[in-house]
Amino acid sequence: MNRTTLSLIAGTTALAAVTGFAALSAPDAPDTDTAAKAAAQLPVERTSLLCPAPSTSDLAETSYTSFTPVTKGTGSGGKAELREAAEESADASADGEDKGKGKDDGKSGEDKPAKPVLTPKEPGKPVTGDSSGGDAPALVGTADGRFAPGWTVQETTEVAAGTGRGLQGVNCTAPDTDFWFPGASTDADRTDYVHLTNPDDSAAVVDIELYGKDGALKSAVGEGITVPPHSSEPVLLSTLTGERQTNLTVHVNVRSGRVGAAVQALDDKLGGDWLAASTDPSGSLVLPGIPDDATSVRLVAFTPGDADADLKVRLASPSGPITPAGHETVHVKGGMTTAVDLGDVTRGEAGSLVLTPTDRSVPVVAALRVVRGKGDKQETAFIPATRPVGTRATSADNSGKGGTLSLTAPGAAATVKVTASAGSEGGTPVSKTYTIKAGTTQDIEPPAPGGLKGTYALTVETVSGGPVYGARTLTASEGGVPAFTVQTLPDDRGTVAVPEADEDLSVLQK
Repeated sequence: MNRTTLSLIAGTTALAAVTGFAALSAPDAPDTDTAAKAAAQLPVERTSLLCPAPSTSDLAETSYTSFTPVTKGTGSGGKAELREAAEESADASADGEDKGKGKDDGKSGEDKPAKPVLTPKEPGKPVTGDSSGGDAPALVGTADGRFAPGWTVQETTEVAAGTGRGLQGVNCTAPDTDFWFPGASTDADRTDYVHLTNPDDSAAVVDIELYGKDGALKSAVGEGITVPPHSSEPVLLSTLTGERQTNLTVHVNVRSGRVGAAVQALDDKLGGDWLAASTDPSGSLVLPGIPDDATSVRLVAFTPGDADADLKVRLASPSGPITPAGHETVHVKGGMTTAVDLGDVTRGEAGSLVLTPTDRSVPVVAALRVVRGKGDKQETAFIPATRPVGTRATSADNSGKGGTLSLTAPGAAATVKVTASAGSEGGTPVSKTYTIKAGTTQDIEPPAPGGLKGTYALTVETVSGGPVYGARTLTASEGGVPAFTVQTLPDDRGTVAVPEADEDLSVLQK
């Protein structure tokens, strides 16, 4: 591995998660002054990011792109830095007695020096780097000040051959305590790992629960997995159960501490990609960005409770909502994973899947497995249910070719502004406004910066109207295989609501 280039990108690589929120409950009859004070939105001051180890393949070529959009009110200070995490071996993670121990050379997460690496110089301009081979580590980083709000990082890997060949992409994630991954598998053709990365100074303890078509799978070794400080551990799902299940839902529950989590789903025949966590369980879900040339789409859904869920299935197409023939509704049994093959549901048009309750609302998580190509030239990607774009969302690692931005307004029509940042090596930002009609999905060729050199970021901002959901697709050609990867565009939570104090209380602090 090229350590120099990895260190370069490492500093570039850090995604944002809000580390604290301020909430305010308004009185039953608030006066005007109180309501105004409750509405204050301030930029977050500190964020953190976790990037999983990209690949174990010697043929892997990984690129990283880091970007922070310009946010008003952040001042001129701040910095971002990223460190390599100490990675547990896959063999150790498969052995219950070895979980939580460092590598045999004794270099645990606590022993490795946490040296900061090159950091981005300014918001509004992407920074990039790359690494080669299969020993690139997971990355742990933080950002503060003007670099914190909306910091996003894309990790993209091309694998020329072997299990999981094709294009694999993931947004580096924020640490959290609860993750749902519908769409994983322990099938004979699949090799799925859940990557756990601990950014903190103390160990995290994690339970991994698996749910198949008949309910929970018994797995004693999935309980109490210890992830040492500043370390990453990949856990092979097939070591947690003896059952072969084509469609699984993985629940990562953190008993103590917090981790970043992502599932790497690798298929012997269909390539592979990263499966990001579904949005929190909800009665209604949107899964945006199904490519227009998808040859197979599979919906995998799960409801965490005991109650069954009955969902309407609609495709938001460019012309409006469509009910897939033969799949008007889907019944999801409580505590059991349900999979529905929708075939070529888009029929040559881009679309987004919208799930709503037929009657009683029951919280559900869901994801799509999407396949492009035919025969031995097929490639897979995953689209989890996601949050709306909200105030602002960003995707990094756009090159001016081979990319599509998909936006859907499942309810009311909406207007959004899309801004292409300056390029990592030069270029002038460009903005364009789009109107998304109610109930439709619009695939657009993203605007590119003037005089583009290098890669750039796309920032989507809601201007007016109803909620908008988005996804960005990257494509590449790998030996005739239509390689692709899809990342959703949830709100970056770059600001937080902070109540305004009636007086300065700092003088009382002693």
